Amino acid sequence: MPVHFGSTEFHFHTISSPLATQIPQAAGVAYALKRDPNRRGKSCAICYFGEGAASEGDFHAGLGMASVLGGPLIFFCRNNGFAISTPSVEQYAGDGIAARGPGYGIDTIRVDGNDALAVYAAVKEARRRAIEGNKAVLVEAMSYRVGHHSTSDDSFAYRAKQEVEDWKKIDNPHHRLRKYLESKGWWTAEDEEAVRSQQKKAVFAAFQKAEKLKKPSLDNLFKDVYDKLPWNLVEQKGELKRLLNKYGEDWEPWRTELQKFKNAGKSL
Repeated sequence: MPVHFGSTEFHFHTISSPLATQIPQAAGVAYALKRDPNRRGKSCAICYFGEGAASEGDFHAGLGMASVLGGPLIFFCRNNGFAISTPSVEQYAGDGIAARGPGYGIDTIRVDGNDALAVYAAVKEARRRAIEGNKAVLVEAMSYRVGHHSTSDDSFAYRAKQEVEDWKKIDNPHHRLRKYLESKGWWTAEDEEAVRSQQKKAVFAAFQKAEKLKKPSLDNLFKDVYDKLPWNLVEQKGELKRLLNKYGEDWEPWRTELQKFKNAGKSL
């Protein structure tokens, strides 16, 4: 998926589609930080997930690992009330996700997820505790998903449209933060309009630039997963290269498609 980006430079692990797989992975990262003398006491891992992911077994496996193995880690649960399409009342009978933290011996805090300043303060304190105590901390941010989960999701099939419209007006985190800044004299309606206009232009400019770029070279299919390519992928890479050499120049559909990629498939 296009949102499954990652960055080695910024220590951002690649996102994955399966729910909750990142939670035990984060426990492993925190344990590695605990064991690394060059990063111990300096770095902290943070793992984001929703209350839907907290219904998966990996949630309990991850918190169990983190509580026993230790390591600086923030579990950040964004409880927006609906997961993909399941209301929270059908996910758990208890008091949200925060109630589970103490059972694992993990420091826990619940915060108003629609209050940007409150979230900042909670995460700042969670980071301090995680690094100084070399342990995991659980943060549950209570919010509400006003949008659809994805382009294939019609959220009005499981909730009233008026309910969504009310949340947009009454407890919108963007409006709350803007009103606070305006009350302090740090922001105005003119500032808001100027930034919106500037960002809209920047987004469309980025779209136009991206649409002109070629797709990544085909050898990227086999990169960024294993340190050393396993035998089965070596075979697949070789087979792809053989097919491209045989049909890439002669079969029109392939010849046309290959031109959309950097190096036109020659990188294999």
